[in-house]
Amino acid sequence: MSDLFAPYVEVDGSAVDAGPLLPALMGNYGHMTAMQVRGGRVRGLDFHLARLDAATRELFGEGLDGGRVRERVRRALEGAGVVDADVRVYVHAMGGLDAGPVATVVVRPPLPEPGAPQRLRSVRYVRPLAHLKHVGSFGQVYHLRRVRAEGFDEALLVGPGGEVAEGAITNVGFVEGDTVIWPEGPSLDGIAMLVLRREMERAGLAWRQQPVRIEELGRFDGAFVCNSIGAAPVSVIDDTRFAVEGRVVGEVMGLHAAAPWDVI
Repeated sequence: MSDLFAPYVEVDGSAVDAGPLLPALMGNYGHMTAMQVRGGRVRGLDFHLARLDAATRELFGEGLDGGRVRERVRRALEGAGVVDADVRVYVHAMGGLDAGPVATVVVRPPLPEPGAPQRLRSVRYVRPLAHLKHVGSFGQVYHLRRVRAEGFDEALLVGPGGEVAEGAITNVGFVEGDTVIWPEGPSLDGIAMLVLRREMERAGLAWRQQPVRIEELGRFDGAFVCNSIGAAPVSVIDDTRFAVEGRVVGEVMGLHAAAPWDVI
């Protein structure tokens, strides 16, 4: 008799069909991208496809065809019978250490954009391999849950030397005069940030990337966060308060709102 058998799985005491996804989802090697789809369109589609291809090459030694990704996302939306959704594309290793990539598309209800200025609490943590949107997100989710339990909206990840990196699920930008400052700490090039940078260049709004330290936040004229869900001003980080109606922050919010949507 073979020692091999199909996995048996129970969730909260009820048996469920393990399906072919179990080996991938039980592992922790892979990457993903998250997009808000409205009317079958998404902001920054080219950035999403480039992210998936580059990360698949880095993690698995082979690319991921953008046309195939678009086809699978369209098919998943059609299967769900929706044109507005929160769509996640995951690329996992299916099997052992030497396994190749398997792409999975998940369609969920759309997420609303932030409805109010965001309150951030800093934590000493930097994501490993921060340039990747990898599936090993325990650390950032742990800190995000803790700061939300304390009444904050987002965690600001700060390195051991006090260097600001990114939010747990956002990129953070600061305003210095007429210029947007993106922290130079280890971080992900978020799609919303890339879209905003492109729109800033088109609009002539200056931006640069430079080191930002947690103890110097009081010198900035404003701050904001952005991710695939949306963009929002920041009203407070720890004990430092920021004006949420400044001209540059307002311009950034306007550029995000006006950014084009690409047909999937």
